[in-house]
Amino acid sequence: MTVVEGWRPVPARSDAARSDVARDADAALTALYSEHYRSLVRLAALLLDDIGLCEEVVQDAYIRVHAAWGRLQDRDKALAYLRQTVVNLARSMLRRRLVALKHAPKPMPDAASAEEGAYSLVERAAVIQALRELPRRQREAVVLRYYADMSEADAAAVMGCSVGSVKAYTSRGLSALSGKLEGLR
Repeated sequence: MTVVEGWRPVPARSDAARSDVARDADAALTALYSEHYRSLVRLAALLLDDIGLCEEVVQDAYIRVHAAWGRLQDRDKALAYLRQTVVNLARSMLRRRLVALKHAPKPMPDAASAEEGAYSLVERAAVIQALRELPRRQREAVVLRYYADMSEADAAAVMGCSVGSVKAYTSRGLSALSGKLEGLR
């Protein structure tokens, strides 16, 4: 077995010794929390831009220091260890954020903007309103031909009229619609 310089084996502890260490860690970290929590959050805030995330990083640092309390050789340097832990956790958060941004799906180049979507809704509502104002037979002919994508013969069968009537109703309906929707564009 090779011995690494500065390394010393940690002897196995009894349950009583572990509870003494936990009580010691609780007392020491409670004192550190009371005195230095705000300054540690400010340190994290200098590194991160989200206050909630800053508080989370500091809380995680306290948890990690508490878990490592029995391994600390110089417990007087616990505040320095806390600061370093906050910095390391903040760096880790930033790295995760950068990786997430790097691998985020790219929007489709031809995707419509929110304004275009809103305008399309307004436009659709105007078309529906204009359709409702058409006489019944013209509305039926236009809807069957262009919305249901039926041929003139199929629309004539549904409407119970001749193909020529469907052509006339469709022509008059489209003409009336274009007049009603003139100011929309």
